Amino acid sequence: MAEMTVKYGRLAWIGLVVVILDQITKAVVLQTMALYETIPVIPGLFNLTHIHNPGGAFGFMARQSETVRTLLFVVAALAALVLIFFFYRKVSVSHPFLAAGLALVFGGAIGNLIDRIRFGSVVDFLDFYLGSLHWPAFNVADSAVTVGMLVFVYHILLNKLPE
Repeated sequence: MAEMTVKYGRLAWIGLVVVILDQITKAVVLQTMALYETIPVIPGLFNLTHIHNPGGAFGFMARQSETVRTLLFVVAALAALVLIFFFYRKVSVSHPFLAAGLALVFGGAIGNLIDRIRFGSVVDFLDFYLGSLHWPAFNVADSAVTVGMLVFVYHILLNKLPE
């Protein structure tokens, strides 16, 4: 019983921290930067750039109607959350690194889902580039999902997934 409390406590705390950091950073961007405003942080490498991404990763589905996009992404996010929770249930307490990775994905999915429901798009602002080569702008939730998925892939590649 105590193991389960620790296990689900980890999911709740990591997920909550990701959602809070994500929503606070987005609120600061929304309150202090005009849409499309750019603030150079490290010239030639990193800017803060306020954009709204109506699509998915790399602008996927950005040209669809707002209703279609919102419905698709909300349903997809809810399905992903259910799948992550289902998989998380199977993770043994002996795999805390994997559990933390899944909790990062869980929190990141919730952070971006909040934006989709509130705005119909996701607030992005972290803009990395090298010269004229720009990585698509992203946010804290996207970062958490990426790190969490890297942990998951690490476990797959090293055959360390729970049975």
